[in-house]
Amino acid sequence: MSYRLRYAFELIPGRVWLAAAVSVLCLLVPSSMVAQEVHLGPPTQGIDQAKTMELVQGGSILVTVFTDDKRRLDRQSVVKLYSEAHRTTSWQTTTDRSETIFGGLSPGMYDVEVSALGYVSSRKEVEVVNLVDTLPVEIALGRDPLATDLDSADTLMSPQAGKEMKHAIKALKAGNLKEAQKRLEATGKLAPSSEQLKFLLGYLFFQKKDFEQAQTYLTQATALNPHYGQALALLGRVQLLRGQYEQAATTLEQAVAADPDNWMAHNLLAGTYLERHEYEKAREHAQLAIDKGRRDATVAQLVLGEALANLGRVPEGIEALKAFLVFQPKSTAVPHARELLSQLEQHPTTATPGASATLSETVSFTVVNDALLSANSKLPDTAWQPPGIDRATPPVAAGVTCPSEKVIDEAGARVEQFVDDVAKFAAIEDLLHERLDEMGNPTAKETRKFDYAASISQARPGVVLVEEFRTERYGLDTLPDQFADRGFAAMALVFHPAMRDSFKMTCEGLGDWHGQATWLVHFRQREDRANHIQGYVAGALHYPVSLKGRAWITADKFQIVRIESEMVSPLPEIQLLAEHQITEYGPVPFPKKNIELWLPKSAEVYMHFRGRRYYRKHSFGKYMLFSVDEEHKILETKHDSTGPGSTSPRKHRWWPG
Repeated sequence: MSYRLRYAFELIPGRVWLAAAVSVLCLLVPSSMVAQEVHLGPPTQGIDQAKTMELVQGGSILVTVFTDDKRRLDRQSVVKLYSEAHRTTSWQTTTDRSETIFGGLSPGMYDVEVSALGYVSSRKEVEVVNLVDTLPVEIALGRDPLATDLDSADTLMSPQAGKEMKHAIKALKAGNLKEAQKRLEATGKLAPSSEQLKFLLGYLFFQKKDFEQAQTYLTQATALNPHYGQALALLGRVQLLRGQYEQAATTLEQAVAADPDNWMAHNLLAGTYLERHEYEKAREHAQLAIDKGRRDATVAQLVLGEALANLGRVPEGIEALKAFLVFQPKSTAVPHARELLSQLEQHPTTATPGASATLSETVSFTVVNDALLSANSKLPDTAWQPPGIDRATPPVAAGVTCPSEKVIDEAGARVEQFVDDVAKFAAIEDLLHERLDEMGNPTAKETRKFDYAASISQARPGVVLVEEFRTERYGLDTLPDQFADRGFAAMALVFHPAMRDSFKMTCEGLGDWHGQATWLVHFRQREDRANHIQGYVAGALHYPVSLKGRAWITADKFQIVRIESEMVSPLPEIQLLAEHQITEYGPVPFPKKNIELWLPKSAEVYMHFRGRRYYRKHSFGKYMLFSVDEEHKILETKHDSTGPGSTSPRKHRWWPG
């Protein structure tokens, strides 16, 4: 099965603006149809009466979840019921009364396990002895001492703390270390357990060349978030500079696992393997650094050259060293690179596999360390946008095994069902567009309003067409900053059974979204598969965009309530350095059709293009659903993607840039 998706990324002839049709509308997030469920009136004691119907079909277990101080749990939990006799597993979530009921059970022993974010899972073995009575089961959960305190989240992210941190980042970028330290100390009083604060303090002392203090703070940052790729990379760099090669190897292996596209982490790991005489691994990661970092990563040619020489691949090693000298003429390692190059050219037979000691002594690792220290230490440019997908890993419940296959399959089934069943929907769309400075403050602002409609159809089996229409002109010459984000429903198709094999998917565990238990699924475009989700078109050139992201999927009905995604790597060819998308969804009932769909309530985009930063938010409401028979009439009489000038209200407000 293949998909034909209409990209709408264009450049205006004669101009340098990118019309970025980012997948922000993501309107393909499905839900189970209400018509397939039985509703017999208001719930009784927090339990849907539809579920009580199951009592006549077999035994039942009513599970109520408490805290260890006998209060009902204040958040949704997931209850797993396992029957050893039947080898079956059932999953349900609790109601707002922290209870759920399993019905239609045969007599026998059952294992009940309850899990919730921030608590230690608990289990109890119960026996169903007849098919008449409801067996009440109470399970108490104790706090997980290692879990993040969700109640303190607002304190950690308070506006004042965020303001101080932004000033600290600005000072660090300007090289004003004294001011940066002052701001970070102020931040620490407001958010002492912030992982980003610890990272910035580590970066501050790295710049001061106080590596012992830098290591202390960076160790704290990675303890708070073991998947914090930037902190791991800098920690490994500090460990290298302090000669802690075994520790550095472990840290940097974690860094490249957390962020495989961080070329500096690969470069540092290559240097570590070189010191340990693991030349093939050194070569592999040096080459990865060069491939991922391109021009910025030419410093890795030094390690690559020495690794190749020690592997007996002398001609390739010579070429790598020559490249290093061309691209890094001001490096402190230049004299040593020339010395090694001279040795290889004069005595090429010296470098054979097994003769590593001679070459290793030629360029000492101290020199490699000096080259690493002198290389640019870039402070992440993240103050204006949300943290990266792989840095801000949400907390998950400890010890809870995610039913990965079921979660991914069920989410895919919802997308597939939606594509099969729905022909057309419409909404009122409010658009907010802002230009941002480097700290995320708006320097220009504009709002628009549209009548929006989206059409989903299958031209033939396996070919899905998604088109959208607006009553106002929606083009490069009419939108603010000539920035047209025409959002076809590509993002949700990540989970479609025909598309998901193009992504590596990992269920990270049981999380929480606004008090609702959710499974967290991380996805990333596979390098060995074609990219059909998103791309940019400039003239006749097409630039596919590989994405990685995370989806929050409800633990009860497997609905997607949130998708966050970003580019795997920048597109320097068109000067697109960053793109981060966040879309949140909710149920939208259509009483006349007796169905309920999950559609976006808001969609946000952050972009860094040609030196400018942008923020755009789409908000949707007043949805309408149309049948297939009504489709052509609606398109002809109401919606026109290239129609006349706007009659919709506009508001403009500008601040000095």
